[in-house]
Amino acid sequence: MAFADFMTAMMAFFLVMWLSAQDKEILIATSKYFQNPFTSPYDAKSGVLDFESSKTTGHGGAQGSTTDKADKSGNTTVAQTIDLQFLNSVAKDVYRLLNLDQDLADKPVDVQVTSDGLRIILYDRASRPFFEARSPRLTTWGDFVLQGMAWMIERHGFLVVIEGHARPDPALDKPDYTTWELSADRANAARRALVRYAVEPELVERVTGYADTRPMPGMDPASEANQRVTISLRLGTEARRRLSDSALGETSPSPVSSSAPVFAPAPAPESPAPARPARP
Repeated sequence: MAFADFMTAMMAFFLVMWLSAQDKEILIATSKYFQNPFTSPYDAKSGVLDFESSKTTGHGGAQGSTTDKADKSGNTTVAQTIDLQFLNSVAKDVYRLLNLDQDLADKPVDVQVTSDGLRIILYDRASRPFFEARSPRLTTWGDFVLQGMAWMIERHGFLVVIEGHARPDPALDKPDYTTWELSADRANAARRALVRYAVEPELVERVTGYADTRPMPGMDPASEANQRVTISLRLGTEARRRLSDSALGETSPSPVSSSAPVFAPAPAPESPAPARPARP
């Protein structure tokens, strides 16, 4: 019994010494594993090291090292966990900043967490229009939402892709002004508002108008839900570095605190635009 206790203590001592010699990424992965060890029991990359990290080549006694592969796997797992937690936090912050209930059936703003960032859908509904009728001019509500989006994008350094969508509308004012022009103009109006309030122009990667060619899945193409602007946000290199530093305790956490104030309504579109704040 004494010998068994001695061997257990030696094994524990070995593990502690091994952990203390690892990189911070490995320490974070180990900590997350013990916090929730049953998240993915059949994933070969759910642990600290890769599944084949201790195999040898078996030719001539030469030992094949897979440390780089294991480190890469561990870093990827940690990064994905950090990104997911951060994106879920930002999604909740968007609803809080806009003072919206995320459980509403026909909410005017829908925030979705995707594999590489956030997808924010801004609906142009008759009950709460985002644009003036058959026009790319923003309403007071649309300007208010984009002001909040601009603050969020600039604070976290997201890369932005803006897509405009429309539903078939034969009653447009000009015969040569179709849903193609309308969707593209509305996407560009959203871009101009974001840049006017806070977003650096180089953060905008693409602005596209799709007319009525991409209706919402399972919906009638004529539904008002197809009149929308989609803003896709992707974490850039700088944002990922800040997230990693925050997880290591080197900087303050990035997500907005629960005590963040709710925005006051933005001025009407005809009012002079406020001065653009300096970039943090």
